[in-house]
Amino acid sequence: MLSLYIANKNYSSWSLRPWVLLSELAIPFEEKIVPFGQGSNWHTFRAFSPNGRVPCLRDGATVVWDSLAITEYLAESHPAVWPSDREARVWARCASAEMHSGFATLRDQCGMNCGIRVRLREIGPALKADLARINELWCEGLQRFGGPYLAGKAFTAVDAFFAPVAFRVQTYGLELDAPAADYAQRLLALPSMRRWYAAALAESWRDQAHEEETRHYGSVLEDLRTA
Repeated sequence: MLSLYIANKNYSSWSLRPWVLLSELAIPFEEKIVPFGQGSNWHTFRAFSPNGRVPCLRDGATVVWDSLAITEYLAESHPAVWPSDREARVWARCASAEMHSGFATLRDQCGMNCGIRVRLREIGPALKADLARINELWCEGLQRFGGPYLAGKAFTAVDAFFAPVAFRVQTYGLELDAPAADYAQRLLALPSMRRWYAAALAESWRDQAHEEETRHYGSVLEDLRTA
């Protein structure tokens, strides 16, 4: 069976991507959760991941690291990972790659922290640009391929890549146009996303670096996590 190594569900946006993809496509896997520790986690994660990061997928003797590489590895055996329509598949791969390599300001200023609600101190030009591009991409995909998911009727890898953004929309109250905002809510309502969220709220671990980063950019309005 596949083994997927992830970190804290409250914080680890990169871990969420392959986890929700495997879950929504009903691909059997074993979850291996290794919480973030204080300081660098490189040595801890190196025990199972060649680059010392999460997520990491192990399939017998085969080790696959990085969320995009994991996605492509899964696609070799599971065609439903990407849309069957060629044009939708090309668009989905481009949008996923853009999410994988871009949106640095959104990542920095709106780090994933599922269990709290935050009011940002400001939304500067760089963050506005990232949000505008997210809005544009989501609206384009929904209109072009007919929804309810970004590349058509079925949940695919491109939806998994943007799943962490849906949690960011919820945490920080980010405003998007109606089609994009509805799509974020649709992702949050997925059974797998609800399970991830419930587990994130139940975690007792706190990573100081993530917590300090959140408070640097905003004010915490509510903390819904287990004390």
